[in-house]
Amino acid sequence: MRYLSILVVCIIVSISPAFAGSDELSLDFALPAPLEKIHQNYLGVDPGQAFTLDRVKADILVIEIFSMYCPICQREAPKVNTLFQHLEQIKDKSVRLIGIGAGNSAYETEFFRKTYGIEFPLFSDGKFVIHKKIGEKGTPFFIGLKPGNPKETQVFFTHSGDIKDLDAFVDQLLKAAE
Repeated sequence: MRYLSILVVCIIVSISPAFAGSDELSLDFALPAPLEKIHQNYLGVDPGQAFTLDRVKADILVIEIFSMYCPICQREAPKVNTLFQHLEQIKDKSVRLIGIGAGNSAYETEFFRKTYGIEFPLFSDGKFVIHKKIGEKGTPFFIGLKPGNPKETQVFFTHSGDIKDLDAFVDQLLKAAE
């Protein structure tokens, strides 16, 4: 019975967004500046210069780790587009959303963007460098963080898998950010 109790606690901790292993995440990486001016302005980054997450001009940055080959990511793409629209409407905080294509080349990432009408910036992680740094989480995987100076960027939220209820997801994200 004791082992069953321990197993139940381990399962709850492993699936709970608040405990989804943010201590395993390494956000020590740089992304290339987006080519589109609208995305450069959206993130507040300089054109043509790689940037680290702490450079994003936002109170909250949400990262979706996706793969164009992930059937859940494909199915969820319209919902994530709606998430982007919801985040854009938040008035008291600037919230930004980016996607990182785990194992996806620049071509595959662009194909995913065009196929699903993605409006927010997507970045390629063709060699799984970023994916390995965040602990090789399954896709889709969401990370909420507060950009700050590199030593103070704070992960406050993680969510693995599909978004069952979009409003509840946004509420959890914003409450966790407080």
